[in-house]
Amino acid sequence: MPALEDELFPSTPGKFKIDRAHTMNRHFHRCFGSTSTMFLWALFLVALTASYLSFQSFVYTGSRYLTASWGGIQWEKQIRHSAQIHRSNGMSVLVTGAAGFVGSHVSLALKKRGDGVVGIDNFNNYYDPSLKRARKSLLNNQGIFIVEGDINDARLIAKLFDTVAFTHVMHLAAQAGVRYAMENPHSYVHSNIAGLVTLLEACKSAYPQPSVVWASSSSVYGLNENVPFSESDRTDQPASLYAATKKAGEEITHTYNHIYGLSITGLRFFTVYGPWGRPDMAYFSFTRNILQGKPITVYRGKDRADLARDFTFIDDIVKGCVGSLDTSGKSTGSGGKKRGPAPYRIFNLGNTSPVTVPTLVSLLERHLKVKAKRNFVDMPGNGDVPFTHANISLAHRELGYKPTTDLATGLKKFVKWYLSYYGYNHGKAVN
Repeated sequence: MPALEDELFPSTPGKFKIDRAHTMNRHFHRCFGSTSTMFLWALFLVALTASYLSFQSFVYTGSRYLTASWGGIQWEKQIRHSAQIHRSNGMSVLVTGAAGFVGSHVSLALKKRGDGVVGIDNFNNYYDPSLKRARKSLLNNQGIFIVEGDINDARLIAKLFDTVAFTHVMHLAAQAGVRYAMENPHSYVHSNIAGLVTLLEACKSAYPQPSVVWASSSSVYGLNENVPFSESDRTDQPASLYAATKKAGEEITHTYNHIYGLSITGLRFFTVYGPWGRPDMAYFSFTRNILQGKPITVYRGKDRADLARDFTFIDDIVKGCVGSLDTSGKSTGSGGKKRGPAPYRIFNLGNTSPVTVPTLVSLLERHLKVKAKRNFVDMPGNGDVPFTHANISLAHRELGYKPTTDLATGLKKFVKWYLSYYGYNHGKAVN
């Protein structure tokens, strides 16, 4: 049987060695030449691919620049115009979450008295974004520009501070809601912790450093049973992930105050309600269901005790926010380095008059002139607490904070807005 080598190189008698050597030499040169050519072609293809990818990157970057929702000369002009101060000793404020419930009200109050206001909001779909868009229209009509973006976008935040030397930041952007944390926990870490750090990083590096006021929550009191809740009470037993992220925020802000000299004020809001409110709140959903003839779920605590909340009207919360900005004091850092001690404060902003949920429903029935269909259910283990009650003596002393709206009056104003906004006439929706 012929060897494999013989099959590859067939011989002629008398010429085998010469032909084989010659053939092998010829194949060697052919192979070498072919390899050189392939190498050159490979280099050419690599260069061509690199050029193509670079071009694609250029096109992508350019298209992103052209289609970006922020940036450019006109955008910067709008930012500066919105931030202009129109009163003596006024302030220029960056309001995060400006299209939100509290954010929109605070922005309008600041603008009305002559402060410069620039807002930022990501318009997420935690609840109906059309309500946020409607709030944005209100702000736009008053000359307040709202940037559409996320507080986790460090480039955007840095650009805002490069465009305007903000004197104050009112940080209200957050993932709200206690129960939703069981469905989407990562959104709370993303917004309430990572977003807060991104913002504080920009603030500590800004020149001059702004003073920061931000929204904590009464939820930080968690399982604390001392009433009324005082700022000196324990807050290390959160009952929900939402509460835990707000507690984490208090620790993080303290760190930035201590290391970088940022003036920081944290506000623990107690169940804020009122016109333009959040649809996920009980008073809002109760109103909707009562008008639609649907049953409402009323939770009860241990031993069927009624849940109670320290409901605080939006106008009173706005007073506390503005008062905190006015008394915040200056940050002391420069170039990201602390030059001296700066104020660090935490205040409760509540109404001091807790009301049970069944009483809330009764008030809504009176204002809506419709009887509610109530389903009483034991409170599930979803992070809710049985009661909240604010001690506001510190805020009263330091900020002059004094709530003036009781629940009956506040709900009347809310119902009037709700019926008008959603087009209800005598209890029926107007198409």
